[in-house]
Amino acid sequence: MTDPLVERLRAQLGGVRDGALLRFSLGNALLGDGAYAEAAQAFRDALDFDPHYSAAWKLLGKALLAIEDDAGAAAAWRSGIDTATARGDIQAAKEMTVFLNRLSRPR
Repeated sequence: MTDPLVERLRAQLGGVRDGALLRFSLGNALLGDGAYAEAAQAFRDALDFDPHYSAAWKLLGKALLAIEDDAGAAAAWRSGIDTATARGDIQAAKEMTVFLNRLSRPR
């Protein structure tokens, strides 16, 4: 069964409302549905619109971690930390630093 929210968001792609927020919202909905690879692509698309979107970097890392792309997750979080720090988004930078530190610990 297809998530109605995902379908509504997909229907708007390429339209006048298409942009970083729409792509981020789609990624977030897909992440919640467990469609991690699709979510990662949606977050990448959001970042194509706005590479300074720290929340997209954060959730891109989470999506990549869920598909066991640890290196990709770490790279996303590093970029996100740099972006968040430059924008003064201290909370997002702290959260991604925690995720990155957890990733570096032996499991």
